[in-house]
Amino acid sequence: MMDVLSDIADAVEEAIWKIPDSRCRGECLGMGADGTATSQIDKVAENTVLAFIERHGIRLNVLSEEIGFVDNGGDETLVLDPIDGTSNAIAGVPMFTISMAVGTGSLSGVHTAYLRNLATGDVITAEKGRGAYKNGVRIHVRKAEMDDLFLMIYLGNGAHPDSFDLAKRVKSSRSFGCASLEMVLVAEGEADGFMMHSERYSRAIRIVDIAASALVLREAGGEVYDLDGNVLDMGFDLGCHSNFIAFGDRRAYDFIVKSRNEIPESPVYGICANTRIPEAKEHARRAMRALEGCAYVLEEGIAAELGMKGCPLEDMRVDIMITIGGDGTILRTSMQNKAPIIGINAGGVGFLAEVGVNGIEDGIGRLRRGEYTVEERFKLSSWYNGEYLAEAVNEAVVHTDSIAKIRHFKVYVNDRLMTEVRADGIIVSTPTGSTCYAMSLGAPLVDPCVNAVVVVPMAAYKFASRPFVVPADAKVTVETVMDSGCILVIDGQEEYEIKGKTHIDFIRSPETVRFIRFNTDFYSRVREKLVNAI
Repeated sequence: MMDVLSDIADAVEEAIWKIPDSRCRGECLGMGADGTATSQIDKVAENTVLAFIERHGIRLNVLSEEIGFVDNGGDETLVLDPIDGTSNAIAGVPMFTISMAVGTGSLSGVHTAYLRNLATGDVITAEKGRGAYKNGVRIHVRKAEMDDLFLMIYLGNGAHPDSFDLAKRVKSSRSFGCASLEMVLVAEGEADGFMMHSERYSRAIRIVDIAASALVLREAGGEVYDLDGNVLDMGFDLGCHSNFIAFGDRRAYDFIVKSRNEIPESPVYGICANTRIPEAKEHARRAMRALEGCAYVLEEGIAAELGMKGCPLEDMRVDIMITIGGDGTILRTSMQNKAPIIGINAGGVGFLAEVGVNGIEDGIGRLRRGEYTVEERFKLSSWYNGEYLAEAVNEAVVHTDSIAKIRHFKVYVNDRLMTEVRADGIIVSTPTGSTCYAMSLGAPLVDPCVNAVVVVPMAAYKFASRPFVVPADAKVTVETVMDSGCILVIDGQEEYEIKGKTHIDFIRSPETVRFIRFNTDFYSRVREKLVNAI
């Protein structure tokens, strides 16, 4: 198989250097199957691979970023990025590759990898269980020097702010615009890690980008995790995108994650409260007394009630946010501020809150002593007509805009029709939201450690219309089939008008919400606040 991949790379290398100049290489020919622009050099390279496979009767299916999936009746699939680093190739920067991986099903099923830097001729290969090689010489990751870390960090136009923060924390960093070679630098011990963290799902990595380089890195002694700390495994599906951290030494990974989540030893606290609660002022005063000697900032609403100076929630630069109210207060806070949240329940059930009003002093005391953990949960992004709307911690609800009038919906997962239903609406819920609105409609409770979303029809006309649990990294699309309009409600906080015969996309957000916890597990919380609740 390795000889076949080498011959394919020879053919591609010969073909692309026949393109006259950079202007011709960069000519845009349309949109590829992955939704990104296809340049002349991409298409020439891909066509060369497809023609080679057909001419030689090779029984390999092909998954490529330009054409999508080609079924050649094979048992295995060639996962192909014809040109990784297209912009580099067009600009004459000598970092662009053909990236090829062979396997079945997903990243974990890849057994053979072949990369060639088409500018330098360097060849990087790997076979599962047989090590990784560059130009025939075995390569290994290196032991990280923690005071002298050198990281590859994606810093493109979709980069998450955490990426820029990380770049400031390390001695050296680079962004070369060629994920396959950036991971190879980690594999051959020239760099300590590579973080891809895009705040736009569509800009995150695809399977074709790293199918080969992930195997190379793993065979060189490294690993690739998603941002939740799980070993990265992506299906052979162009619709799936993921952020990740690739590393050679686990300590480098720990440093990157710590950089993202670390709370200072002397944090600045924020206090916000639902001022409609009768005793909000007294609860806030108790919190302030418990924080005596600490730096804290009041949200402008409760500050006004107390006759003190405050700050808009979205402008509060704090390390820990203390909310006083119910779950709605927590959700409102999470929409406008990214600080870790500890909730003081002064409302109803308060499932997301950590302490009750009787425990204000004790809870803040534990905060000050650092006796807590930080629990991170993913959010759900909503996109309408290509425009980003908002992020949900609990759920996004697409609901009829007229009382007692059902609507016709089609629901797709990664552009494949999942169900067609007439109902009052559709809920797309995170695991966090599975204990809220979705639960009341008969959907399952989902442990927050499970990477899944729940799609729930609301008051469906057909009895057989049941909730679906789908992978968290899948794109869920809700289409409003009829002319009649709907309303999109995010976490019960924000509403958007949705016209008929349109669709809304829901995808996992790179943003997360962080909760301060005092060692109370999910199942205890369910028993105490739901099973025994009125």
